[in-house]
Amino acid sequence: MTNSDSFARLTVGDFVDRLASAEPVPGGGSASAIAGSLAAALLAMVCRLSLDRPKYERYRASLEAALDAGDRARQSLIQLADEDARAYSGYMQARRMPRESGEEQAARDSAVRDAARRSSQAPLEVVRVCASLMEFIGSIAGRSNLNAASDLEVAARLVAAAARGAAANVTINLPSVGDESFTGTATAEVGGLVQGIERELLVISERVAAGTLREPQEA
Repeated sequence: MTNSDSFARLTVGDFVDRLASAEPVPGGGSASAIAGSLAAALLAMVCRLSLDRPKYERYRASLEAALDAGDRARQSLIQLADEDARAYSGYMQARRMPRESGEEQAARDSAVRDAARRSSQAPLEVVRVCASLMEFIGSIAGRSNLNAASDLEVAARLVAAAARGAAANVTINLPSVGDESFTGTATAEVGGLVQGIERELLVISERVAAGTLREPQEA
């Protein structure tokens, strides 16, 4: 993929059509990143619907921080969708390398390991961004426009789905990396982040269901 092929340049319909095609790129990794980007956009929307309204003025600091995080994450996640597609394209190219001779086999094996590592790094970063996003969503649950509380819960659920999807892509690529240390570290990090995201989702859902405001965050 080149910069001109970025998913950011596509309409929603075009991206969905590409996703539905027989081509392997974009796939689940890019779809997960785009889902996370939608969640970040919803977070930003809820913040904008809350700022400069007297009822939510005491939450300004939290709302401004979450707005900044949402705007940055939605751009980052679209870029990660592109990176995931590029990485997987590289992996497929490596798998197609010739392996008739011993030298060719060794070159192919090395290329596959390198490509598998890159293919696990992009979704790993998606999980990291999702974990950060969920914290910001949680920070304004009960501290933002109550009329948009369901939108905030949708954001949280999209983040959880995006993280789960990205985590699955990390896991499936790790066996081909051929690095036990990297594999162990990545597996532990992804597992911990996803568990934290799921716990925060439950808290957010409860706060949304309560339909009430809570105290501002401490400075």
